[in-house]
Amino acid sequence: MLMKEYRICMPLTVEEYRIGQLYMISKHSHEQSDRGEGVEVVQNEPYEDPDHGNGQLTEKRVYLNSKLPSWARAVVPKIFYVTEKAWNYYPYTITDSGQKEEPRAAGSSDHEGLCSFLPKFSIHIETKYEDNKGSNDSIFDKEAKDLEREVCFIDIASDEIPERYYKESEDPKYFKSQKTGRGQLKEGWRETHQPIMCSYKLVTVKFEVWGLQTRVEQFVHKVVRDILLIGHRQAFAWVDEWYDMTMDEVREFERATQEATNKKIGIFPPAISISSISMPSSTRSAPSSAPSTPLSTDAPEFLTVPKDRPRKKSAPETLTLPDPGKKTL
Repeated sequence: MLMKEYRICMPLTVEEYRIGQLYMISKHSHEQSDRGEGVEVVQNEPYEDPDHGNGQLTEKRVYLNSKLPSWARAVVPKIFYVTEKAWNYYPYTITDSGQKEEPRAAGSSDHEGLCSFLPKFSIHIETKYEDNKGSNDSIFDKEAKDLEREVCFIDIASDEIPERYYKESEDPKYFKSQKTGRGQLKEGWRETHQPIMCSYKLVTVKFEVWGLQTRVEQFVHKVVRDILLIGHRQAFAWVDEWYDMTMDEVREFERATQEATNKKIGIFPPAISISSISMPSSTRSAPSSAPSTPLSTDAPEFLTVPKDRPRKKSAPETLTLPDPGKKTL
């Protein structure tokens, strides 16, 4: 198991990000979807919970094949999807992949998945939002106080993203909002910028296969980090598009965009799906705010088979069968 705590600061308030998060996820999902690939929304409706109050229940099917690295595509069917259910009680949300399960922990959210063709693999994400610059070192004390983890700050302005996803118009170093006056973030901006908020994400990756565990878990964390960085950059870069929206307006945008995205994807029957397992309630808690992002198509070095490696001969190259016309003594 490899656990890391990611802290992603934004030049927004938690209340502002409530609108921006919904807008960003819908727009990004539409941009990344194409026929047979992307995010299909099958349910999106108000939901009331006795503990959390009023919220929104969303069920999605995330078709992933082309977004997998080449080494993973080689071992999975051509068409499959992840089923994801989310209970959004912002600023706390609860997300589960592949199972019907009611929310458990107050003030928290989680995302966990178990790959059906890799039964020893799972990802668990807990998220909380606060109006600060990532300075709360005890935010996950209830969930993981005694668990060893690395704290990683993600800087939406300074950290590099994969070149194929880079757009200058979405670069916080160059983008400046016309409506808020925020932007063109310089090095060290988190120390002085106001307003500022932070998305705290506790990510646990498990790949319990001897000989591959450490390398695969590190590779998955690299992918998760890229997804979080890209999604949060876009949420800010699109601020002028969503800043004046009311909740009713962003919900209407969400509905219209989801309808267009579903048509763009089309309906394809799955050959396989990803299910999930239940983790102890003491480690449960909030959502990955960033949407699904295509992963690297390059196989990790440790999974690449050397081209010049000699092939073993475990059996004769030819096999002579007895002549059925001759009788055996």
